[in-house]
Amino acid sequence: MERLYNGGCDYRTMSPLNLAFVGDGVYDLFVREWLACSGNYPVGKLHRLKVEKVCCKAQAEFMNALMPKLTEEELAIFKRGRNAHTCHTPKNATSETYHTATGLEALIGYIYLKGDIPRVREILSLIEKT
Repeated sequence: MERLYNGGCDYRTMSPLNLAFVGDGVYDLFVREWLACSGNYPVGKLHRLKVEKVCCKAQAEFMNALMPKLTEEELAIFKRGRNAHTCHTPKNATSETYHTATGLEALIGYIYLKGDIPRVREILSLIEKT
């Protein structure tokens, strides 16, 4: 599989929050597809299961388990995302949890926009094991 949109973009100079914007969508789509393929559940149940996996707390826990498996380049992108200044913190998450989740999303967005789909799959498939 290739990227869905094949237009050019300079992911190397993109802001970490723009990378997180894309990574959030990629992460969300992966979780939705994984859950839908896991069983023919009612949509309401699928939504509840998705919310459990896509929330800041779950993403931060996943990121903490993923850290030892990252390359130096990936770790640097995660840190850029984590340290990005955001104007928003959800009411159900600490600032640290929110920033860690943002770093994960930036990492996924970066790898996806880079076009390294096998690596995106490798990272996201670890969700099933955590």
